[in-house]
Amino acid sequence: MSLNSIASAEVYSSELDRVFEAKSATAFFADNALRTRFVGAKTVIIPDIDFEGLTDYDRANGFGNGAVTVSNTSYTMSMDRARSLQIDREDMDESGIACLAGKILGEYVRTKVVPECDAYVLSKLGALAKAKGNLISGDMATPFEAFCGLVNEVQSVVGYSTELVCFIDSHAYAALCSSDEISRMITVSDFKQGGIDLKVKSINGIALIPVVSERMKTAYDFSAGQAGGFKPAAGASEIFMLVLPKNAAHLVKKTEKMRVFTPGQNIDADAYKFDYRIYYDLFVKASAADSVWAWISAPVTITAQPEDVVTAEGGINETLSVVASTEAGSVLSYQWYEASAKNGKGAAKVAGATSAELAIPAGLAAGSYYYFCKVTVDGTHTVSTDVAEVTVE
Repeated sequence: MSLNSIASAEVYSSELDRVFEAKSATAFFADNALRTRFVGAKTVIIPDIDFEGLTDYDRANGFGNGAVTVSNTSYTMSMDRARSLQIDREDMDESGIACLAGKILGEYVRTKVVPECDAYVLSKLGALAKAKGNLISGDMATPFEAFCGLVNEVQSVVGYSTELVCFIDSHAYAALCSSDEISRMITVSDFKQGGIDLKVKSINGIALIPVVSERMKTAYDFSAGQAGGFKPAAGASEIFMLVLPKNAAHLVKKTEKMRVFTPGQNIDADAYKFDYRIYYDLFVKASAADSVWAWISAPVTITAQPEDVVTAEGGINETLSVVASTEAGSVLSYQWYEASAKNGKGAAKVAGATSAELAIPAGLAAGSYYYFCKVTVDGTHTVSTDVAEVTVE
């Protein structure tokens, strides 16, 4: 089967949207954006409708007039992300490239696009709750109490007939599932996400959506450089639970048609080239802002990062250190890791290295070594330092 650039691009774009819908924890927010419309490339209009309440009926004058206010609010999309991927001609003959490309692109969306979109969406919701002061204090020993507190706060705003969702990070989810007080209250219910029907755990009809901790921070830095990706921002907090109405937020996702180039069309390399680009953003209307509530951790701020070291073989006597702070009453703990590269990949714990300082092993042979520290507050929220390179000459 030959690879037709135009036809394949349309098929891949459609299939990648389905992968996003199936794998993203926050994709259902796109269901709320059906009535939005684009004005230009990155501006979207979302309507907000408001009514006047009932008044007494007047037997002489009849009905009192009431206004229906439709506010069309403009929002600007801020996330414009892209990546160009290439598959060398020699990796697959033309008869099998379509299948291979589909698998590679699907895996890219699953492992790179979905995590970033989820992290951005949840951080924006968590930051909104924090900015509004819509926060409760919880305890990992009694997670159900925190859950009920959040639900009560949201229902006091929207009532009891609105469908709610609860995003919950791995620490709180483990504590909740092992809690004796709710072991018989967790049920499996249907949850609709776009055109997909999912089975999720729920409590009293409120869907529990577990999300890995790496995607549950209040702020992220999204790399604009060649490395790409994202990481928690300095001073970010962990979002343990986030409760809001299912229809409170609008995820506007505009995937451009993918561009596909065959080796004959690709002027840069003898390879198949796939250009993927996506606009997306999340918007919460002013009328729904007070219905977003969260339980978040104390923040961790790294005020001094471990620095690169150059030392001599056989005479190593240097240390790496980190300086971190958090709010009063919270406790910090430390764990150092050795990585296989400057990007922190292939990391493994350094046994016994659980303080703010790491004595560089004296017996290192000539070469480059990479270390970083994970700083954890109250045993839950963890922040990683920069990776320090130790060069032994």
